[in-house]
Amino acid sequence: MNDGAGEVELAAEVSHADLTRPNIARMYDYILGGSANFEVDRAAADQALELVPTERDYSYTNRSFLGRAVRYLATEAGIDQFLDLGSGVPTVGNVHEIARAHCPQAKVAYVDWEAIACHHARRLLGDDPQVSVTELDVCDADEVLRSPGVAGLLDFSEPVAVLAFGILDLLPGPDGAALVERYRDACVPGSALAVSHNAQMSRTDDEVAALRSLLAGTSTPHLHIRTADEVAGLFPGYTLVDPGVVPAAHWRPDVPVSDEEAARGNVLGGVGILRG
Repeated sequence: MNDGAGEVELAAEVSHADLTRPNIARMYDYILGGSANFEVDRAAADQALELVPTERDYSYTNRSFLGRAVRYLATEAGIDQFLDLGSGVPTVGNVHEIARAHCPQAKVAYVDWEAIACHHARRLLGDDPQVSVTELDVCDADEVLRSPGVAGLLDFSEPVAVLAFGILDLLPGPDGAALVERYRDACVPGSALAVSHNAQMSRTDDEVAALRSLLAGTSTPHLHIRTADEVAGLFPGYTLVDPGVVPAAHWRPDVPVSDEEAARGNVLGGVGILRG
């Protein structure tokens, strides 16, 4: 966790970062035990945990699902290129680490608009030629796809796995499927889409309202809650991989997970393969 001096140093290194409002990526980093966060983020995250204690379950369930999905894509699906949209702050078990454990030649393009997240990722990765970090808004798909960090690293004439973990539920507009389609259209058959999405499983209506109120004061003031059928609707053109869109803890778990435990995560997950 950053101390005061560390925060001042980090703020100086990333002078264009917005440190006046909490940021969801930095809040998530704090909950997961990271150090790329500020007092404003920690205060908001602590408030979220006080209002909705299962937010910690959400964070860990989401991160664990990412690991299993990437492992599946790098092994059973045979994909060695990954485009991670809204990648957030680097934490233990990054996409490139998981993918390379099973596919050493894997390439990963990280994209996030949050300056601190990108700064930490670049410091972590150094001059790794198989990984890039691009600081852009994922909503501008055309700019993302033609950016040097993406177009210069990934070969879109070969399958690419597009990862959208905890990002489609935070977009300003309600039509996440339209954005998914813009990235899908850049991909060839055999490519993949992996999505995690906020859901209301154990959260009460009051807890959802409290989260929305809290997020309204952050740099990502929107929160879309979708059902499993609505999340499945974000996969046009893709064939969902078994078991489909389910509570993320139930997506090919390494150990059995109870329905109650899965519900505490309040996150849905699914993976699809692009049809020809």
